[in-house]
Order: sequence, then structure tokens, then C-alpha cells
Amino acid sequence: MKQSNVMATEEGRRAYEDILSVIAGLDDKEEIRKLFDDLFTDAEVADFVLRWLLMDDLKRGRSQRDIARNRNISLCKITRGSKMLKKKDGFMRALLSERYDDHLHL
Repeated sequence: MKQSNVMATEEGRRAYEDILSVIAGLDDKEEIRKLFDDLFTDAEVADFVLRWLLMDDLKRGRSQRDIARNRNISLCKITRGSKMLKKKDGFMRALLSERYDDHLHL
């Protein structure tokens, strides 16, 4: 099965829910780290971290062009992140607002 089609199947959706349940059941950062280390390659973890840094950069007000240049990320990925932060009910927006500007809730 192609990677892009796995989420279109019932099996894929059940597996996704199972993964979410496992992660939600872990309350120790070291357990989560071990799970990630087992599940993901170093490159996949690096992509994950880069996406987090991108969201952090956007929330801090850095320009998309500066982020693209400094992080070597395509403007397309940055635009997607920017759209996520503009969603009024977006999880990342709320999470980063709580972290950086709780009093403003931007």
C-alpha cells in the first residue's frame, strides 16, 4: 500500500487512532522519546523538529523569507504553517499563544 493511501483505509484510520491513544497514555517524556526513537528515523525526527521551529519562528513574527533563507525551507511549507497559525480555532495557534503571549491570545 502506498504511503499516501494508508489514511484512506479503515485499517489506516484505526492505526492512527491507536497511535494517538498510545501517545496520550504516556505521561513520561522519556517514554515518548523512546517511542519516537523506535518509530522514526533520524531524518523524520529532524523534519518534525524543523516543522516545530518553523511554527515557532512564525509565531515570533519572523518573516517568511527570513525563515526560508535561515532554515532552508520552501515558502510553500512556510505558507502552510502560517495558515495554520491564522486559524482562529487552530491548536498550534492556541498552544503557541499560551506559550508566548498568553495575555494577548493572538
